[in-house]
Order: sequence, then structure tokens, then C-alpha cells
Amino acid sequence: MKKEIEIVLEKLEGFENPKLFLEQYVTPSNLAAFIVTNAKLFGDLETVVDLGCGTGILAIASAILGAFAIGVDVDIEALRIARRNAKKLGVEVEFVACDVKNFEVKKKCTVIMNPPFGIQKRHADRAFLEKAFEIAEKIYTIHSAGSEEFVKRTAEKNGFLVTHVWKFLIPLRKTYSFHEKPFEEIAVEVFRIERKNSVSWR
Repeated sequence: MKKEIEIVLEKLEGFENPKLFLEQYVTPSNLAAFIVTNAKLFGDLETVVDLGCGTGILAIASAILGAFAIGVDVDIEALRIARRNAKKLGVEVEFVACDVKNFEVKKKCTVIMNPPFGIQKRHADRAFLEKAFEIAEKIYTIHSAGSEEFVKRTAEKNGFLVTHVWKFLIPLRKTYSFHEKPFEEIAVEVFRIERKNSVSWR
């Protein structure tokens, strides 16, 4: 299942005009496929919200596996591409143009996101985590290597628990003019986080 989804996701368009101040990078298709297939196995794919969805890969991948998916982003250009991507694959995703701080959802949901790493703006990922803790029962989130202590501490403060940590080396495509190589491998950590009253160790 993972490989099939990865192949499908490879067909999606990336950013036409990536914005450095938003730290816009395309989530690699193999990483997106890994996250959503694991979320499916854990039973976490009913209603999914992708905070900072960019061109939509995580929301679309969730929808492929049957989730009611919502993608949220402040960048209208990126959302235009995301809608095109969803249409290309024939899946329904609700895309919402707003700052993640202002987003509200009434249903219980799982947040699956690749927030800014905070390289351009320190602690940029915090607003995304705070919103995820506010609206979600389960969270899958991607962070730069070395974030484990911070994510665990922040989760604990908000009544959540990190149940799984996966470590990856992912290929980052040349996105900005200062990138010298076509691809650069970077180390990331993916966290699965649950609200404490619903923790299940599977």
C-alpha cells in the first residue's frame, strides 16, 4: 500500500513560487506515504487536518486512504496548486485559506502536518503545535532532527504523550537560489502524539 501511494504522490505539482519566509518545501512522497499508511494502521484517518498544507500532499494522501481531509494554509498560490493536485487525483479535500492560528474545526480530528522548522523565524513551529494541541486527538508532525526533547516536553505540558518517534534522512529538492545541490539529505523526526485520555500503544 505504501509504495502504491508513494508512486501516485510523485505525480503532484510542487510550489511554483516557494516563499522562504514561510519555509515552503515539498514533503517527499515516500515520507508522506509512510505517515498516512501508519496513521491508517493506527485507525487515525477519519477526519484529518493538515496545518500549513502547502501544495496539499499530506491532505491528499490522507484522502486517498479514505479520510475526510482539510488542508489549511495562508498562501493562496499554494492552495491553488493544492486544489489542482486533488482534482488531478480525483480526491475531495477541503482547502481553507487562513492563518493556522485562526482555524477552527468542530469534529474530533487527527492533525498530520509538516510545520516550518523555525530556521527563518525562530519557534515558527510552535504556533502549529499549539493549534494541533487545541483541535486534535492524535497528531503526526515532522520536525528537524534533535527536536525530540522539545516535542515531548511541549506535548506533556498540553496533556499529550508522544507514543512513537521515527527518524529519517529525506531528500530535500533544490528549492531556493542559495541551494547549491539538486538534492540535499536532511535528518528529520516524525512524531505520533496522542491526547492522554485516549492513548493506545499499538
